[in-house]
Amino acid sequence: MDEALEAVEVAQELGLEGVFAWLLRVIGLVALLVGAYLWLGAGLELLVVPAVLMVLGVVLLIAPSVLLALAELA
Repeated sequence: MDEALEAVEVAQELGLEGVFAWLLRVIGLVALLVGAYLWLGAGLELLVVPAVLMVLGVVLLIAPSVLLALAELA
């Protein structure tokens, strides 16, 4: 967690917090869509991978705003 906050602080110092946040959101959206596609297109034997991708996608969609808020408080 400390490394993630350090990366956010460096991005804030360079003025790239918006780019960093949107990059994580785009990666999260892609992971969410790939997980949904695999879930809808795969058989019942392969449901763990889509579920993990969808949870990771939701986390990456939410994480940038939480990390930026934590970096501002620190």
